[in-house]
Amino acid sequence: MSAGVLRVGVDGRAFSSPAGGVRRYVSELYAAIAEHHPDVEVVAIGAPPDADMPAGIQRRSAVSFPTNLGWMAASIPLAARGAALDVYHAPAYTAPLWGVHPQVLTIHDVSYERRPEWNAYRNDPVRRLFYRVSARVADRILTDSVFSRTEITAAYGIPEHRIDVVPLAAGRAFTPGAFDPAGITGRRAPYALHVGDLHIRRNVCTGLAAILAARRSHPGTAGLSLVCAGVDRGTRDALLAQARDAEDTDALAILGAVPEAVLVNLYRGAALLVYPSRYEGFGLPILEAMQCGIPVLGSRAASIPEIVADAGILLDELDVEQWTAAITAVVTDSRMRADLSKKSIARAAQYSWARTARETVAAFRAAAADTQRSGR
Repeated sequence: MSAGVLRVGVDGRAFSSPAGGVRRYVSELYAAIAEHHPDVEVVAIGAPPDADMPAGIQRRSAVSFPTNLGWMAASIPLAARGAALDVYHAPAYTAPLWGVHPQVLTIHDVSYERRPEWNAYRNDPVRRLFYRVSARVADRILTDSVFSRTEITAAYGIPEHRIDVVPLAAGRAFTPGAFDPAGITGRRAPYALHVGDLHIRRNVCTGLAAILAARRSHPGTAGLSLVCAGVDRGTRDALLAQARDAEDTDALAILGAVPEAVLVNLYRGAALLVYPSRYEGFGLPILEAMQCGIPVLGSRAASIPEIVADAGILLDELDVEQWTAAITAVVTDSRMRADLSKKSIARAAQYSWARTARETVAAFRAAAADTQRSGR
């Protein structure tokens, strides 16, 4: 570091990652760093020519070796030579395996290690080993919640003092506003919303079971449906079958992935967010919903209570009766909805990408200072 300027290298592929969450993370984070931290220079290593990156980021080319392992074992270490970096940021689970220090690795969650039965990929043992080695090579680790820090320590034996908790934030577009019903393919209010990939750990089946029960049991929720926005990761057909078996297919609408503008509109029209997930490192849709002033019903599991706090309703993730009663209460009680909406907005105001950037830069500087002291 010279004259207080911090020169940060980052894996440029992340700006065009096929994983939407990774793209959003680096785009929002580095846009906020550019806006609030003029004393930080950012170098994107190996960014594709068409990568959409925040203004001011420098590019540095890298020879592309096959596979992610080749990228981390050769491409990044070779490209980082001579780049005069003060710190390198690996923003998504895997890190350079040699020659790049200090390095800070972001791990959003370790569900693949703690609950491998939910992540049955063909090459899962190899991937898990790669993630484990990356975590142990990194000088510092960033994660999104206290829950994830505890899980990383349990999974990899890394002491908590090497792990910085830096929460994420919702984008600026997520605000209260007028709802356009034409923007959701004819689906009219009232509806409950679920946002996120349809993955087994998301436990959407419990939310749907509660919606089906509410439609049967209370006149005020007879027209309520569950609208799901997110990529199918293996549970779409089971959810459709669940609605068919109940002879109530109108209770469910699966939209797939939607653009941000459509997503904002979906939040604004929702009576509530239903989020019965069994494992989350953070749960960004919770924050997006709260920032839009939408009541949140979340499971009492993983990081969700940490994010929701007292601004929403927390329930046992598998208790359909609890979910049915809570959904019915929120939908039929306008005063309850108004109170939860007010609490949601206040809670969401505690999070911002400016805060994420500030705390991330502090972690970068701490890693650089630690390395200078140790002479590594």
